[in-house]
This record gives sequence, C-alpha cells and structure tokens, in this order.
Amino acid sequence: MNDQPQRQSSILETIHKQLKIFNMDNLTRTSYYERYYDQNPEIRWALLAGIVSRNAGWNMTDLANEWFRTLLNEEDRHKLFAIYEASNWTIFQDACPQLMIYEQSKRQGRPLFYLLKEFGVSSFIINEWKTFWEKHSEERLCTALIINEQFVLEEAVLQKPLFKQVISKKPFFHLEQHTHLSYVLLPSIDGCLYTLYVRPFQKVSNRINLGKQLAFILFHPDTYPSIRSFMIHHPHTGSRHDYDKLMSWSPRVESFPLRLVYPVVTHQLMKRKDWSAKHTNVASYFKPVKPWKPVTRDQWVQHKWMMIYLAKTLKKWMI
Repeated sequence: MNDQPQRQSSILETIHKQLKIFNMDNLTRTSYYERYYDQNPEIRWALLAGIVSRNAGWNMTDLANEWFRTLLNEEDRHKLFAIYEASNWTIFQDACPQLMIYEQSKRQGRPLFYLLKEFGVSSFIINEWKTFWEKHSEERLCTALIINEQFVLEEAVLQKPLFKQVISKKPFFHLEQHTHLSYVLLPSIDGCLYTLYVRPFQKVSNRINLGKQLAFILFHPDTYPSIRSFMIHHPHTGSRHDYDKLMSWSPRVESFPLRLVYPVVTHQLMKRKDWSAKHTNVASYFKPVKPWKPVTRDQWVQHKWMMIYLAKTLKKWMI
C-alpha cells in the first residue's frame, strides 16, 4: 500500500504546527536559526539569519530606552517596532518551511522541495533548493536565500504604507542619516565588533549586497571562530547587554531583555504572490562580493552612539 500521500500530509501538518511555535517572537526565531545551523552547518544562511535576527531584537529594545524615548514620540516608536517585528516575522514565515523541508529531505534521502508550494514559497528558491540538492554549492544557496528573502520582504513589508510613512518623516530621516540606524553588528567573543550598514535601505539591490557582505565577514576564516563563539556562549535576549558586557566601552544606556518590553504580537497571514514571476532576471545578484580583509569597527560604532547621545541631549535641552 502506498502511504506517500499520508506521510506528506503528516510532514505538512507538523511544519504548520512548528511554524506557529517557533515564529512566536524574535527570541524564538533567533534561537531556531542558530540551533538549525548547529545541526545543518551546510546551510550557511541559517547562521547569517541568526545574527541578523539578533540585530532586529536589539533594534526593537533600543526603542524602549531613554535616549530613543526622547528622540522619537511614542507613535513613531510603535510604528518602528511594528516594522522590525513584521520584517522578522515575515522572513521566518517564508524561510522556516524551507529549512524544515530540507531536513525532511535529508532524513528520507530524497528531495521533497515540491512540498514548499504549500507554504507560498517562490518558484525561484524552490529551484535553488533542487540545485543545491544536486550540486551542494553552499555559497550559492546562501546567496539565493539572501536574494529570495529580500524580495519577499520587499513585497510583504517595505512596499506597505506603514514603512513608507515612517521613513518619510523628517525626524527619522535626519536621525538615520547621522547615526546609521540600519547598520548590522557582528560581535565577537573577544569584545570586538564587525559591522556594515546599507544606505538607502529601501533599495532591494542594496540590501542583497549587504547580505552578501555580511555573509563574507561571518564566514571569513579570520572572523568566523570568534563570532561563532560569541553566538554559542551568549544566548540572545534582545538586550544589547548580550555583547556590550564584553566590550571595553558601553553607551551606558539601559537595554532591556525583549520580553520585558514587548508582548507577543499576532500577525495576519496573507497569501503572498510569487515575486520571481515578475523578476526573472536575477542572475546579476549572484555576483560574489569583492574579497577584503575584515577589520573591527569599534570606534565607528562608538561614534554613532555618541551621535545618538548628542541628538538626544540637544532635543531634551530644546524641549
């Protein structure tokens, strides 16, 4: 008797259940990515997603500290949190089924990527998973996932009125211009910081390039051991204290664990269109970044926090 349809139904049901559990908040998402990489180190994107998700959590809790409460009104802070949370949730909602289906494929010894249609995953990334199964190019799959998730984010969040409304506001625009709010940190176990930023964040090509550059730093032989060690030994709480306790300096502003600041957010699951149906020429996004030797940028980050402090102090004085 052929039990394949029943087994497929069981797989899909399990993934739907686990997706609800692991996509609860920024902490569960980050933890899932990093545990997944431990078990499937060939999927480099999972570790990259983990460090980027940590940054999303730190950005969320920044909005609750005294400096940002001074710089931005409550409505704008709430909207910014909504954008960070929606972006974090959307990427996980799209990527997690892909990761789970890959694990199931490994267990069964055969590709099951056709099941991804059940989750509204793009035909582009389904084909890339099939290619990976045959050719095992870890770097290509990582880049493909970067491309896919940025286009998913573009359609689901960044083209929505809320995002356009926030970034068009003068206070946010000036704050971002002077402090680079869209930078991503890669802390290391020895207290050093690697970082990159993207401007303008609105351009999907810029975000894809940033993702590729972050992957280059993360997996560079000079940086991977120390960044990976930090991630292993310092579980994500959403507080910048996760890494600033290792550093020789700190912005000295309170940073709260995420669950002390925000409740669990309920998201409405919307049916997504396949972005790759209208973006057929994506070959140029696979171009590798030009190699360089990663250097720490602690002083740059310190300067940005000083700019935030000065902006906060000036606004407080003017009130």
